[in-house]
Amino acid sequence: MRKLILWSFYIIALPWMAFGQTSQWNNAFNAAERAFDQHQYRQAEAQYALAEKAAESFGPFNHRLGTTLNNLGELYVRAARYAEAELLFKRALAIWEKGDGSTALDQATALNNLAALYQYQSRYREAEPLYRQCLSLREKIQGPEHPDVGKTLNNLGALYWEQGKIAEAEPLIQRALFIQEKTSRPDDPALAASLSNLAALYVRQGKYPEGESLLKRALSIRQAAFGPAHPDVGNSLDNLAFLYSLEGRYSEAEPMYLRSLSIREKSLGPDHPDVASGLSNLAELYRSEKKYAEAESLYERALAIREKALGPDHADVAQSLDNLAGVLVMKSNQINVDNLYLRALAIRKKVFGPESCQVVASLNDLGVAYAGEAQFPEAEQVFSDVLTILAKQPKPNAATLAIVYANMSSLYQREGKQRKAREMAQKAKTIRDLEKSST
Repeated sequence: MRKLILWSFYIIALPWMAFGQTSQWNNAFNAAERAFDQHQYRQAEAQYALAEKAAESFGPFNHRLGTTLNNLGELYVRAARYAEAELLFKRALAIWEKGDGSTALDQATALNNLAALYQYQSRYREAEPLYRQCLSLREKIQGPEHPDVGKTLNNLGALYWEQGKIAEAEPLIQRALFIQEKTSRPDDPALAASLSNLAALYVRQGKYPEGESLLKRALSIRQAAFGPAHPDVGNSLDNLAFLYSLEGRYSEAEPMYLRSLSIREKSLGPDHPDVASGLSNLAELYRSEKKYAEAESLYERALAIREKALGPDHADVAQSLDNLAGVLVMKSNQINVDNLYLRALAIRKKVFGPESCQVVASLNDLGVAYAGEAQFPEAEQVFSDVLTILAKQPKPNAATLAIVYANMSSLYQREGKQRKAREMAQKAKTIRDLEKSST
């Protein structure tokens, strides 16, 4: 399965500020910013290191040091050096927490960036309170319709979306876009992120023309602002290709995926998590076209990148495990498929919680795998576990419930338990009929 949309959210750099006379810090910081903007990340890192050394001479809680650490942290996030970025954002936050009231907005920036970093790492429980604290500071100081408030709303909405909390995500994303449209120029790159995220909501609702219009607008903004080879342009191309794939427009989607992948590999390096996302989406297209060998190779490469860059317990690693298992099933090569699904399940229980919608989906996949390998008692137990989780929910997802009943019907048919098979099939049909009548 693809990720629905590569979410756009903000890691925020702080601008250079003049501190009187020209200094070694000013020169190094400016050089670092120029190099970063030109995607010369090694050169930028070297200049930030010089700026950091110079800033330390002003004292351990100087604004210049906090700014340097924050922006170097952004560079490390871009390079997927998450552990190093976390230390820098925490140091910057500690500096600004020691300051007077004038540093409150800088605190908000550090909180936002630390939360976004945790979001990259699927550390959702740690990210949410930081976003909430950041939002509170910004609304209090800047007012409810400031562009920075819109950015924080966008990030918090993306966080909820990634956890499957669609009802919580949608109003935040819509409010973020309202603020960005009201306060930004039509060609402001900051607007593109909110456009992309609202497009994701439209795609989920089946509103493909509306989603396509927003994604094309976001792509146009980013190409005009950054040029044709920027990573954000790669993200927009990937999103648009994803939509075309959903619509079966494979001949339009493939060249976009390939161009996006080329941009990411050149600008971010071949082992970056965004490259893995591009590989996975291209592999999914090949799987849809029944090019299973090509898909398997790409899925394996994506899994290796994610395990190395994100660690073994990241949600995207679970997605890669599912993807690889799925294509092996398609190839009728089910060796160790259940082990892949079990690994994915364990990750999702740890990241999202043992009764989350993500765990329900993982259990269903595992049940199907067991059934495919004729491990019928194991499959029946897994499907029963899913029904137990769904029964605890005030309003379980009807589509999910119907799928589980249908899978159980198929399982019982294979076991020759025809009465139980008919019973499960009827439950699935009843749910689906009720859903149709209510729409």
